[in-house]
Amino acid sequence: MPLRIETFSNVTGGSSFFKAVGHPLAAPKAAILIARLASFGPVAVYDPLGLLSGLAEFYDLSSIDIGGIYVQDVEQVGREVFGHVARPVTDLPSSGARTVFIVAFDSQRLEGHIAHLIPKQAGVVSLDAMRVPEDMLNDPGHYLSKFNWATNFAWFRDGNGHHTRVVSANYWPRYGAKGTRLWACLFDGEGRPIADWTEPMPPTDGTVVIDSRQVRERFNLSDFCGSLFLHVIGAAGHDVVKYALDTYGDDDTVLSCTHDANAWPADLYAGLPAPREGERVTLWIQNSHPTPIPAGAVGLNLMGSADIRRLDQAVPAFATVELDVAGLFPEARWPQQFEVQAGKHFVRPRYEIVAADGRRRMAHANVERTDLKPDPKLPQLTGGAMDKGVVGKGHILPAPLLPMGRWRTILLPTPMSTAQTELPVKAVVYDRNGVEIAEHHFGNLKRSDSVALDVTGLVADKSVVDGWGHVELVYDFEAGTIADGWLHALVRYEDVTTGHVAETSFGSHMFNMAMVYRDEPQSYHGRPPGLSTRLFLRLGTDPWDTLCHLVYPASTRWHATSDTSLILVRRDGVEVARKRLAIPCGGSRFWRYHEMFSEAERLAAGEHAYVLIRDTTCRLFGYHGCLAAGDSAFSLDHMFGF
Repeated sequence: MPLRIETFSNVTGGSSFFKAVGHPLAAPKAAILIARLASFGPVAVYDPLGLLSGLAEFYDLSSIDIGGIYVQDVEQVGREVFGHVARPVTDLPSSGARTVFIVAFDSQRLEGHIAHLIPKQAGVVSLDAMRVPEDMLNDPGHYLSKFNWATNFAWFRDGNGHHTRVVSANYWPRYGAKGTRLWACLFDGEGRPIADWTEPMPPTDGTVVIDSRQVRERFNLSDFCGSLFLHVIGAAGHDVVKYALDTYGDDDTVLSCTHDANAWPADLYAGLPAPREGERVTLWIQNSHPTPIPAGAVGLNLMGSADIRRLDQAVPAFATVELDVAGLFPEARWPQQFEVQAGKHFVRPRYEIVAADGRRRMAHANVERTDLKPDPKLPQLTGGAMDKGVVGKGHILPAPLLPMGRWRTILLPTPMSTAQTELPVKAVVYDRNGVEIAEHHFGNLKRSDSVALDVTGLVADKSVVDGWGHVELVYDFEAGTIADGWLHALVRYEDVTTGHVAETSFGSHMFNMAMVYRDEPQSYHGRPPGLSTRLFLRLGTDPWDTLCHLVYPASTRWHATSDTSLILVRRDGVEVARKRLAIPCGGSRFWRYHEMFSEAERLAAGEHAYVLIRDTTCRLFGYHGCLAAGDSAFSLDHMFGF
């Protein structure tokens, strides 16, 4: 069964309640609270904010002798709440309760409202008994403030020659945060906490690095593969903990990357690829809550199929389970793709693909929207070109065409909304200067269609693109008119020399236009339009090099070239060097760290430096990756901004 909790709304943003009651430090206190309530019944439950049902999704309340449920809202009177008919709180004096349980944080004011109604013999308890330590709160007077709950999960492994590294920056002080700290808790595969620590964050814009080898050594741990829970204390401006996640090995052929997990568990995820012959595709399920996932609650189905096959295994609280998709669908093969029935039990999951030669790569599925409907205005507003229609090209999904002498680029459209019964799309290839050189019409794809396009194969003359370019997936309203703006794809990159593979998936946006349509062009912070760039490029540690591919997509005609700064930042947030790029509108730029910055500049930057990509004239879309020594392996994923 899916959890009946509110995690995220595309109107109001993320919910803080589920984070507050499901926090690793709240769960032990919840057990004490429930035991107390079970010992001092009957209990009158006062639920003024409608939070009781959500609480019951996380914790077993069956041991409590509930004498009645009481509400404040007149319209809630008579409704069934947690198996009881809700009564008006004015009936509380006749409840005969030994305990009144106020289902709310910051309960003093609510208790004051009903002080005259509480039976004389009754004690009062509330969710305040589950509060995390006060020094972890940015806004103690408003416990459910989103800035008290800047949290996220990272998939974290160390063992058998495989390691992980989380890299981010302390971007919160630029929004007014002071004295930020990081609390981290590492859970093993069984969901047991095996290490936790608090440390100060670096200075403003300084680098945050958590390496699994160092954590293992610091806490004298054996092999582990589980979840790293991150809580940034004192956050402001952003309640999202963004990071890059590198997976690497003792062997130089083990290298991959992905990024943050998206902190709000969803009902559905999509974009999980089926294996090729000889491959193994693993979905990593990280239970994000302090309650077990029941057997059968998680499942997979091929996109567009009603045949859902379930995981017949319970997943303990905060545990991590490896699901081999072939165990449920032995017949499925690339380019087929799966829909993940997640039931809000876990954050956006990673998947890992192990090839026949042992090389492996990580990527993530994406949140599948359940609240969208087709937008009949999009075909009327979109002209298919920069200078046609109110929104020009409209929604653009830009992806690198990596230097074709080394890499093969494959694109797979992925339905990412339950409303997408059909998908009219085309792929357009551009050279580095933004000149169109090839086009492919997919037609009007059905939901069950999985059609992978060899983008490199579209370009007959590889010299035309001077080594690199980019591809845009856009709506093709000549093929169909059903569209909702939630256009996604998976893009796979194959090294034709080594056979190493990387892949990434993401969604479309409207880019670089003066008009605003709904929430586009999206902004990193604040209201649209988002017409500037602030991207975080983490740098690989020696002897790795770092690659970056910046795309300048434009829905309508914009500035002729970008005015892009590449700012090399030391781990303490101090700028070391700065380079300038002028990327043509509609074009792209591929570059490598060791070629862009001199050896002296790299030495001055030191270990754990990063590059801030800044442009106040346009919105760029970026991709980053690492290159192992001798170019034996590479990684690639899209970048994050803040």
